[in-house]
Amino acid sequence: MTRPAAPTGPTGSTGSTAPTGTLPAPRRTPPGAAAPARPTRRPRRTGSFNTPSAAQNALRYLLLLVVLLLVIGPFLWQLSTSLKGPGEDVFTRSPSFIPEDPTFANYGKVADTIPVWAYAGNSLVVAAIAIFGNVVGTTLAGYALAKLRFRGARLVFGLFLATLVLPGEVTIVSQYVTVRSLGLADTLTGVALPGAIAMLNVLLMRTAFAAVPPELDQAALVDGANVWQRLWHVGLPNVRGMLSVIVIFTFIGAWDDFLWPLIVLNDPQKYTLTVGLQYLNGTFSANPRLIAAGTMIAFLPIVVVFGVCQRFFFRGVEEGAVKG
Repeated sequence: MTRPAAPTGPTGSTGSTAPTGTLPAPRRTPPGAAAPARPTRRPRRTGSFNTPSAAQNALRYLLLLVVLLLVIGPFLWQLSTSLKGPGEDVFTRSPSFIPEDPTFANYGKVADTIPVWAYAGNSLVVAAIAIFGNVVGTTLAGYALAKLRFRGARLVFGLFLATLVLPGEVTIVSQYVTVRSLGLADTLTGVALPGAIAMLNVLLMRTAFAAVPPELDQAALVDGANVWQRLWHVGLPNVRGMLSVIVIFTFIGAWDDFLWPLIVLNDPQKYTLTVGLQYLNGTFSANPRLIAAGTMIAFLPIVVVFGVCQRFFFRGVEEGAVKG
């Protein structure tokens, strides 16, 4: 007894092969059998991957508030002390933060005790010399290290880095000997000379000039521009933001410096403001209200300069950005 031949597919092979281009028939679940479980889909995230939760936001704002209090808290306390009248006890165990009888008489007493405006003028002269030296000197040095090729460039760059390792207390004696040998002791120029070119500012300007695409310099070189023209028309427009940073921090450093002017200057008429404020602290008595008022007088110019220059800083970053 012969068996019937198995049906052949389109290709001639045995088996129930579906025609090419057709989908296989869906499997039917036998009656009474449980339906197969469908794969569960993960819920879509409504926010981004790095979106913090409400608890994380609260913790961040709490930490920012703590840092804010630690930073501006002492200045607010000095401002409160400078506005307190003579009848209010500032040495009590629990002094009040808000003055009970606020007055500006302490600021007038500071001007009567020391020539505060003359000292402030001396500090402005020192700051102006330091700013001019840093703007000109660090711009030239930074551009040379970043864009010019000369023999010994790596050695010079290494020496610049090596100077940052040494603390200021190590070189202060040699600086004083150098200033005295130049005949600049007891002068405002001698006070400003060591800070006229800061090595850190040179490295900042080198980094800023190195970020300028070299294609711009090559295009200017093809057009026949020399080194000075490339620096003025290509380099400087792209580093104005960094120049603003250098101006701000140079002013703050020159205005707040106390140790170096105290060493160089001998004539009280040439004292800077930070050095002259020491006369507010008497030998046998000290009025904390006057000291706080003098501190605020020395602090307010920094706030004004930073508030005025920060918009130039952001504008310089925006205008100096290289457009692609």
